[in-house]
Amino acid sequence: MPKIVDHDERRLELVDATWRIIARLGIEGATMREIALEAGFANGALKPYFPTKDTLLTFAFRHVFNRTNGRIREVTAGKAGIPALRAFCVEVLPLDAERVNEARIVVPFWQKAINDPDKAAIHRESMDQWHGAILEYLNEARSQGDVRAAVDDSAIAGHLLNMLLGAQIAAALAPDGQADPGLNGQLEAFLTLLQAGS
Repeated sequence: MPKIVDHDERRLELVDATWRIIARLGIEGATMREIALEAGFANGALKPYFPTKDTLLTFAFRHVFNRTNGRIREVTAGKAGIPALRAFCVEVLPLDAERVNEARIVVPFWQKAINDPDKAAIHRESMDQWHGAILEYLNEARSQGDVRAAVDDSAIAGHLLNMLLGAQIAAALAPDGQADPGLNGQLEAFLTLLQAGS
């Protein structure tokens, strides 16, 4: 009897292999051949799942985003306001090797999204979702009296989101997949400014 293949599991194995290759060799070194070899598959075995490297990169970006959102749901459950905002940001920040590797997937995707309207739309939808979540936490914090900054919440949300995305770029460029030990301090300083007001 032939072995039943779990196609979703196979795709995730390929994405994990992609992350490992990008972490070691960069995006240009992540050829379909290298990814297949890393995953323990024949080169041609990737075609039914990802016909091109581009489709694999898009899937990997979506997977990073969904995985991050899964972590966010876990750590923000039962929280509101500043505690929820802090937990959200900590899960997005590249504070360990796994999240640095995620950043190394996201940054090449952004590069391709510059000239690809479909990828740009995926990025925009993702960031709209995060912007909305940040706004929700800020509104809760302001109604609780914990945010006193005399700045519009939408502007604060945009500023914070840009800070988080900038941290992704810095992590992708860091040597040997090192996380920046100063990111937590920067986040806490930003939250302190929100609570201090003007």
